Amino acid sequence: MLKLEPILSTAAISRQRFLQVGFSGALGLGLADLSTARKVSAGMGSNALFGRAKSVVLLFLSGAPSHQDIWDLKPDAPAEVRGEFRPIATVAPGVQIGPHVPRLAMVADKFAIVRSMTHSLPSHEHATHFVLTGVNQVPPGATHMASRADWPCYSATMQAVRPREDGVPSGVMLPTYIHNGYGFSGQTGGFMGSQYDPWHVTKDPNAADFNIDELTLLPDLTNQRIQNRRSLLTAMDGQHGYLQTPASSQSLSRSVEKAHQLLGAAGKFRDVFDMNREPAEVRDRYGRHAFGQSLLLARRLVEAGMPIIQANMGTMNNWDTHGDNFGQLKNRLLPPFDQGLSALLTDLDERGLLDTTLVVAVGEFGRTPQINAGGGRDHWSGVFSAVFAGAGVRGGQVIGASDDQAAYPATRGWYPADLGATIFTALGIDPESTMTDRQGRPHKINAGQIITPLFS
Repeated sequence: MLKLEPILSTAAISRQRFLQVGFSGALGLGLADLSTARKVSAGMGSNALFGRAKSVVLLFLSGAPSHQDIWDLKPDAPAEVRGEFRPIATVAPGVQIGPHVPRLAMVADKFAIVRSMTHSLPSHEHATHFVLTGVNQVPPGATHMASRADWPCYSATMQAVRPREDGVPSGVMLPTYIHNGYGFSGQTGGFMGSQYDPWHVTKDPNAADFNIDELTLLPDLTNQRIQNRRSLLTAMDGQHGYLQTPASSQSLSRSVEKAHQLLGAAGKFRDVFDMNREPAEVRDRYGRHAFGQSLLLARRLVEAGMPIIQANMGTMNNWDTHGDNFGQLKNRLLPPFDQGLSALLTDLDERGLLDTTLVVAVGEFGRTPQINAGGGRDHWSGVFSAVFAGAGVRGGQVIGASDDQAAYPATRGWYPADLGATIFTALGIDPESTMTDRQGRPHKINAGQIITPLFS
């Protein structure tokens, strides 16, 4: 069955039943008020990038891919740094990438590579938090484990400053929930509350039994029972005087209404998740594997109007190549990634969707310049690469540069907050906007700067 995973601990109420009852526990007490946003300034509104994207597809390579073996090869470096791979030419003049992404080399005119991404914390949990939310520091109270002190993920922030009225969240994360027994931060609504969580779809879209039936109703829950439950909880809301505080009473009503709306609206997306509606040749083009079918599902969600789709390229730390880095990249990781991403870019372009869809492929950091004794590369956040396409990105170019060992930026460094500013701006959200948390405290949603060279 399709699972909508719990987002804080495996002991928590199931995500599926969670949706049937309400958005934050059975009664939804203590949820935040709806957030407010600043009006877009005239200067931001005149930015050519602003609002260009209707959707963002974020390919997250959990575990941190080896940038110097895929996007930023150093053929003149010492052998213990350059490794086994040699760069190949692409269709973009002067742009070279690794030899095991040949399909991407043929569509390099559609994407740009930023080779000077950087931050200061090479820890999977913390860096995942940074990259998936657009912050450069751990928020107060947050740790290496997911909690309601975390900064909200991109879709949660979007939901906070631009609320949807149809009951559908602003984002979907698939096909894995990144966890190590505990969840990694950056995948939920964080301090904004669970009503801002994205959908977590945790089943392989390549599986023969992949479906969305369980998202609508549990087997024992009919439409009439939903209506009855809604009426009962509404009555409880009006009758229990001890609930009548500004936060609790508003939260209860909002939680019940959100859950009801979601159950109704989810049916509209059932066809989107029916992968059998895609022609066999299209599914084959993306690849009959989790990477490819996740990206095909991402394209279907783009067509359905989902603003933010995060497609995790594997489970937790899938790209964490401490050992046999070159064998893992060549044989296990890069072939499905190369096939899936190249198919997505081509498909979006052919359907006229690439111009309004921002595609980003990135991990939480990079890998060490020095190859270790096991033939692997270890954690390194001094510099890494990210790939951008669509929504006005000028393809066929490289932004920034690393030094001669791919260890540190040789040009201006770009940070996770800058990634966030770019994503929000593309979606038509002013990074200067504010959101108000459950304690009534305002937070500026982003402190970064747009990666403007992408669009010039």
